[in-house]
Amino acid sequence: MAKLKPLYDKIVVKRQEEQEQRTASGIIIPDTAKEKPQIGEVVAVGEGKRLNNGEIAPLRVKVGDKVVFNKYAGTEIELDGEKYLIMSEDEVLAILE
Repeated sequence: MAKLKPLYDKIVVKRQEEQEQRTASGIIIPDTAKEKPQIGEVVAVGEGKRLNNGEIAPLRVKVGDKVVFNKYAGTEIELDGEKYLIMSEDEVLAILE
C-alpha cells in the first residue's frame, strides 16, 4: 500500500475479499447485484480524536483489527490497484475478536 496516513479519528480499512455468492438453487449472483462485505481489516489509523478541551483521545481500533461497519460507511478510494475505505472510527460498529 502507498503511504496513507489518516488524520485525527479517521481509519483506513481494506474490505474483506468478496466471495462468490450463489442463490439456494445454485445460481451465481452477478457482481453488479452483490452486496459488498461489511467486514474489513484496519490498515492505518489516525492519531486520535480531538476533544473539546483540545486534547487528543487515542483511537480504540488499531492496525490489524478486523472490524464490522455499515454498508454505506466511509469513502472508497483506490491506490496502487487496491481499494480501501477511509472512515471515522465512529462508523465502526464492532471489532471482531
